[in-house]
Amino acid sequence: MRTEAFRKKLEAEKTKLEAEMDSVGRKNPRVPGDWEPIPSETGSEADLADQADVVMSRESNTAILGDLEARYDTILAALSRIEKKTFGKCEVCGEDIGEARLEANPAATTCVKHLS
Repeated sequence: MRTEAFRKKLEAEKTKLEAEMDSVGRKNPRVPGDWEPIPSETGSEADLADQADVVMSRESNTAILGDLEARYDTILAALSRIEKKTFGKCEVCGEDIGEARLEANPAATTCVKHLS
């Protein structure tokens, strides 16, 4: 298996996700490894419509950040499996995950047979 090639793909995706998360959030200073939406100043806007825009923007950033963080966690888990030498094994049956599947999604945890 081309584990090193998959490691490079995963590292590149990790870097890309970190940049995307930085655009809508920041690392949570109170919870290591967690991200939070960028705080916004509500209440300082003169117009109620402007205040609503700020709230809607924060809610949107929260949803986007949640999706990005979920993918980021799968990337970190895949990199951990590489380190543990368990990368490319189906978590259900223990068989090899096909390279075509890993090429499409290097963070895959199951073979095609157990794809859910």
